[in-house]
Amino acid sequence: MRNFSIQHTLVLPLALGLLFTSCKRYSSDFGDTNLNPAATTSPILPALLTNVQAGLGGYGTQTRGGLYCQYFSETQYTDVSCYSLPQLSFEGEYSGSLYDLQNIINTNTNNNMTQVARILKAYIFSTITDRWGDIPYSQALTGNKNPSFDKQEDVYRGCMRELTQAVAAFDNTSVVSGDIIYGGSVAKWKKMANTLRLRLAIQASKRFPASTAWAATEFRAALADAGETITANSDNCVLSYPGGNFRHPWFNLYFDRRDYGQSDVMVRIMATDLSDGRQVAFGSSNLGVPYGRTRNFTDPWCQANPSWSRVLAESYRQQNSSVVLVSAAETHLLRAEAADRGWTNEGMNALYQQGIALSFSQWGLSAPASSYYAQAGVALSSSPGTGANIRNIATQQYIAAYPDGLRGWSIWRRTGFPVLTPAQDATNSSRQIPRRYTYGQTSYSSNPAAVALAAAAIGGDTQDTKVWWDQ
Repeated sequence: MRNFSIQHTLVLPLALGLLFTSCKRYSSDFGDTNLNPAATTSPILPALLTNVQAGLGGYGTQTRGGLYCQYFSETQYTDVSCYSLPQLSFEGEYSGSLYDLQNIINTNTNNNMTQVARILKAYIFSTITDRWGDIPYSQALTGNKNPSFDKQEDVYRGCMRELTQAVAAFDNTSVVSGDIIYGGSVAKWKKMANTLRLRLAIQASKRFPASTAWAATEFRAALADAGETITANSDNCVLSYPGGNFRHPWFNLYFDRRDYGQSDVMVRIMATDLSDGRQVAFGSSNLGVPYGRTRNFTDPWCQANPSWSRVLAESYRQQNSSVVLVSAAETHLLRAEAADRGWTNEGMNALYQQGIALSFSQWGLSAPASSYYAQAGVALSSSPGTGANIRNIATQQYIAAYPDGLRGWSIWRRTGFPVLTPAQDATNSSRQIPRRYTYGQTSYSSNPAAVALAAAAIGGDTQDTKVWWDQ
């Protein structure tokens, strides 16, 4: 893990909140990279890279996904956890971080910085498509103000291709400057990209379950790549906050508000069902906030129970704490699942237990005793290659991803595990947990024809419509 250096703080964005709003340039909603003759024509690449990386913590601390997968509960305003319409816009991500990354790629004066930008671009696009499904991709960031929406499968294939090509294109000479995550280490960027390839492949497993199909083939290619994957916590993709003006998102959340708590669902899984030692890091107590209730219930409950569990123990949400985006625990648990699916011949149980131990270590905790692995909710069968162990493997992936709400939501949507009960006081018509965000008003007003076609193509722009890999 690396901290921001003093020189980097001059180019950090003004806010590093839990939600990234549309805060940058709007010459085009989708990143108009045409040059303004009155503006500077030589982008400062290290500043652009630092600026993008400084905002990545928002991807690992998204509350909406965390509410849908029941990591968190709202303590006052409970609309989201009762499934109010998630009509949200993604244009700010295009005109913000993606625009900056595309400028680095277009400038292409430093090969290795170009490859890092390609990796981060694929990472961000993967998070956008995982939230909305079909999105502008192939025509975005080209100066086209009205890009068409690409099918999610094509976005996934494009991101996989981008990651694969970036890993292969790194050289041994050009210096990556402005890198506040890996300090310019090409070797670590390769590992991060290859681990993302594993993630994307497993995420597509419902559509491509066979060991000979696209997802399994891509998984094995990433695993065999000479650049390797993240297998040690020292190689985790981590954003560390310096404190002061640039504080950890969860520290900011609790600095003057108390809108979110650890849910009673998550506390039950950790403290009751599994007696999982990571709970000492995941929450401030074992009193979870009731999930999916109206404000009339939750607000009085929180006032009557002031020791309700905050998200993360206080020592893990200091102003200079870190956000983990991609980890060694994830690598091992993805490999365990691939072995269970028959995609590889690796040792499923060994990878699984190593993944759990690495997750504990990531939080500064000792590996659990052997009795932990023997529990019915943790133990695996001795029959890899059958898919019989997905429930427990997926549950451990879900736990290891905490508190990355988008990852938890994606794992649950793909596998159905852990089994979650929809909010008791759900307000949406289906009363089911949302499967995607709906397109925002900005999309409908700025690109109406394209978004209308996209909505029709997916079977309706609703929160119950499943994204491609969820079908």
